Amino acid sequence: MAKRDYYEVLGVEREADAEEIKKAYRKLAVKYHPDKNPGDKAAEDKFKELGEAYEALSDPQKRAAYNQHGHAAFDPRSRAGAGRAGGFHDPSDIFRDVFGGGGIFDDLFGGGRGESTSGQRGTDLRYDMEITFEEAAHGCEKEVSVTKPGRCESCNGTGAETGSKARGCTTCGGRGQVISSRGIFSIAQACPRCEGTGRILEKPCQQCAGAGRREISTKIKLRIPAGVDTGSRLRSTGNGEAGLRGSPPGDLYVVLHVKAHDIFQRDGDDLICEVPISFVQAALGAEVEVPTLEGKMPIRVPAGTQSGTVFRVKGKGVKNIQGFGHGDLHVRVNVEVPTRLNQAQRTKLMEFAEVCDETVNPLTQGFFEKAKKLFR
Repeated sequence: MAKRDYYEVLGVEREADAEEIKKAYRKLAVKYHPDKNPGDKAAEDKFKELGEAYEALSDPQKRAAYNQHGHAAFDPRSRAGAGRAGGFHDPSDIFRDVFGGGGIFDDLFGGGRGESTSGQRGTDLRYDMEITFEEAAHGCEKEVSVTKPGRCESCNGTGAETGSKARGCTTCGGRGQVISSRGIFSIAQACPRCEGTGRILEKPCQQCAGAGRREISTKIKLRIPAGVDTGSRLRSTGNGEAGLRGSPPGDLYVVLHVKAHDIFQRDGDDLICEVPISFVQAALGAEVEVPTLEGKMPIRVPAGTQSGTVFRVKGKGVKNIQGFGHGDLHVRVNVEVPTRLNQAQRTKLMEFAEVCDETVNPLTQGFFEKAKKLFR
């Protein structure tokens, strides 16, 4: 069977650069690697074909010869291939050269590198905090009390008694990880003997039993920025649990819960509040004081204002947490119907009703005109 064109095998154009060729090979080599396709002869043949194509096109001299003479460039029996070494290397060797590891999934799952670790990083902690509506809007400072595993002061977090030494763990070779195979997968896990630190203590600290940390209670100050809302999460770096034997500490995450407000509701950076006004104020117009986060301010209610009308006050909402100014305040006015009228008040209202015609209440007139059409 005639050999396929090497560019076709890798699925690249003849003008492809070295990085494109390598990227194409990596993708297809993982797909057809024998470890991933056990017993599949077709996949094995494709893997060998890919290795041969990549070896030819990844070397500038071999690629130039291939571009000029094709497959004959590597056939010692032909004139073009005379003097050249015949055949190709093991495709598995090429795979290891490209991927930098011994197993197919070493790059993907962290195995086969021989990198040392600094032990187990401390666990992150979560703290739920309730703050007032005003504190969320304006920002504030808070102090939280946390009980957690902290650095042992006796051994300064090393886990070793003063003057004693630590030696490399023979189980993991000082890497802090052991690698186990699960079929085609290689899984790296913390070494059970040294607990991921890569070191064995000759004389563990008596105060912390060699862990390098002890249970402590501490107070942490937090700055809560203006504009936070329920669900906002703040990170206090390094204030989580201490790591084992001097390993880096975790972080403290504070999740905020904002109390409901008696007057304001929040919609993003905007505030909404409902303000009652009297029938007279709505009919004749008036200047009405409305609440804001900074105090009261007047707004003008024009004559004939209907219940449910919303007035927008720019820039009187909540500060945007990203620094993009402030939201707006939306004031919804509700016309309050008089109750518990005395006789004099009832008389005046009845006199008012007698002098009213249909032009006084245009909304009512329009509604009943539509209703008449509905029931014809």
